[in-house]
Formats: sequence, C-alpha cells, structure tokens
Amino acid sequence: MATFWFVSAPLYSHTDWGGFLKTAQVLKAHGHEILWLSEAPLENAIRRSGVPFVSLRETGWLWPPPAPPDLSQIAPQEAISLRYRRALNTWLSEELVADAVEAMLDLEDEIGAPDAIVSDPFLSASAITADILDVPLVICGWPAQTTLDEQRLFPVQRDLSSDSQQRIQRLCDRFRVEGRNFSKGAAPSIRSELLHIVYFTPEWYQTELPTILPQTQFVGGRAEAPDDPPPQWLLDIPPETPLGLVTLGTSFTGDLGFYSWAAQAVASAGMIPLVTIGWNPIAPERKAELKRALPAGTRLLNWAPYDHVLPRCRIAIHHGGVGTTHAAVAHGLPQIVAPHAADQRIQGRRAAEAKVGLNLTARDVRQGQLREGVHAIMEADWVRENARRLAAEMAGLGGVERAGELVAGVVG
Repeated sequence: MATFWFVSAPLYSHTDWGGFLKTAQVLKAHGHEILWLSEAPLENAIRRSGVPFVSLRETGWLWPPPAPPDLSQIAPQEAISLRYRRALNTWLSEELVADAVEAMLDLEDEIGAPDAIVSDPFLSASAITADILDVPLVICGWPAQTTLDEQRLFPVQRDLSSDSQQRIQRLCDRFRVEGRNFSKGAAPSIRSELLHIVYFTPEWYQTELPTILPQTQFVGGRAEAPDDPPPQWLLDIPPETPLGLVTLGTSFTGDLGFYSWAAQAVASAGMIPLVTIGWNPIAPERKAELKRALPAGTRLLNWAPYDHVLPRCRIAIHHGGVGTTHAAVAHGLPQIVAPHAADQRIQGRRAAEAKVGLNLTARDVRQGQLREGVHAIMEADWVRENARRLAAEMAGLGGVERAGELVAGVVG
C-alpha cells in the first residue's frame, strides 16, 4: 500500500472537479494511506468525508482576492489587463506559493514523504513540492495540454505569459528545482509528466482534443444512489412535481438578481425552483429583497444534496463550476450555464457544444433570455436525449473507481 497526499485550495469547490475527493475515498477504501492537505476552513468537511486531514498554514492560493477597483473608472484595455493579472495572482503569487512549499516540506520533515502527490489543478506549490521530493505528481480535474502558440495570444496575454514564466523560474531557482511539473513556453501551467485525470468524456473536450496530451485519462463519472435519507423538505414535495435547480455554487453567490431571474424562468415552465445560495453571508435586507423577488413555492436553500435532488430535476441553471456541471451531466440533466468567472466560461461553451444545454452571457440573462431558454429546452426532446446519451457515456468510463486505479498505478 502507498501513501498519497491530496492537496487542494481551501475552497470546497476545489475538492470536487467531478470526483477529486471521491477518488481519495476510493484509494482509502482500498487500503492506501491518504492525507488531505489544505487550510483550516476545509477541515470539518474533509473529516466528515472520512478522509484524514492535515491543516497547512498556506496552500499558495490567493483567496479571497483583493476587492476589484471600479472598472467604470479605468480604460477598457486596463480593465482587461487587470482581470488577467488578478487571475494570475490567484495561483502564482510568489510569496504565498513559497510559503506553501515550506509548509509541505515541514510536514515531510515531521511524517516523511508521500509516495505521490495528487493535486488540485491550480496549486503551484504542489508542483514544486513534488519536484523537490522527487515523487510523482498527479493532477485531478484538468487535462494536460500542448503549449499555446504565443502568436495567437492577445498582447496583454503575451505580457502576462512572460510575467508568469519569470515567476515560475524565480520559484524554481529559490527551491533549486528544474520545474518539471510546469509546461514550458507561452502561458505556462501546472502539468504532470505522468497523469492528468479528467472526470468527463473525450466528447466533452471535442474542440480541444488535438491539444490534449496522452497523459490525460478520461474517467467520466456516474450518478450514484445516495446512502443517506433524503432531506425532509424534499420529501414534502410530491414526487410527481417537476423541479428545477438554480445555483451559483459556493464562491460566486453574491449575484442575487440571477437567482430571482432563474427562479422565475423555472416557475414559468411549471416547475418548483430549488434555489441554493451557499453559505457566504448575505445582508438581512438583501436576503429579504431576494425572498420577495422569488416566485411562490420556491425552496430557498443554502445547499442541496445533488444525489437526492438532481434525479427529480428537469433542468439545472448554474454558473458553470466544474463540480455542478459534472453533476448535471452525470445525471443526464439539460442545463443552462451563465458563467460568472474564469473556467466557467469554458464549461458553458462545452455544454453548448455537446448539445446538452445553453451557454448564456450576463447580458443575455439581463435581457430575459433565461425564460426563453428554459422553455426552449423543455420543449426540445433532442436535448434531453443528448443529455441521457452523454450520461451513459460518462458512466461507461469507470468514474472514480477507475481514477483510483490510475492514481495507484503511478506508484507501481
């Protein structure tokens, strides 16, 4: 049996990626020694999952990011540059990353090195620590891709590409490693030489397949029967009543207008909206305003157990977080994606390309297209059929059991 360190940013969404935490549970069930490394805010959730947890003082992930300036007061080009730079700082702030590496090396001094590090796709400290300890690095939730052509980047992207290369080189020099777990060239990223696990199908990446490297393994995923009773509020809804999920995940929960517009769209199609708003604090007056804007019968929740809820839903309207998108796909559920940040835009595009839903912009949402989109999807049998077919393909790839086999395979 082997020892694996699973490392994630201190956000619950970063334990998912379609099956990251479940892969750790599979390996633990098979007798391997598993430690989940992150910061203190995740401790209770990870321990509840049955996975041992070690609290690090730092993971190298900048969260929450500094409050953005008023973009209306700066030039458009400067605003674009700021957005890209804020994204870069999130995963590659040098001092935070260096402190996270030191924290993991302190743990290695205390308990010994793992046989492999299994990481969140965006933790630079994992890449450097695996290099220092000379242990395999596995990335869960993101494919390994070829280096971008610098000539195809926008000028602001080229500038930040050079900046990111310099940051990585300084970190590698600081810790005296080669940087083998980073891609080279334009727009460098964390890249394992051995294994990237993706919890979707090749079809989900249809337009990107020519860029995906062979160490990427697609394991899909399946809807699992829950092993706990459903919540009482769900039992109180007659089983024949159609439901529609509305969520912005756990991080981007401040867009209260989105919740009301999406709930109104769901209700207009004869479904009960289930609106989940996460656990981030909301001012009482704003929450009261949201409640007034929701249609009668809406269930307003902090969180909903997907394994219980999604089999009863007809549609999911969400932000495009990988975990939520994966859950909707695995349950064969049509979806409308309204991205709010970062890689959510990619998930929205993929949902549209797979013909299992719609990808709407913030402007589309403000112009009332959620209602039109819901009605269009509910009337389109071919969308539901595509969603069911994709779910079957996902289930056929082996899911987290296959992921566990692949991770175990890197250590022999």
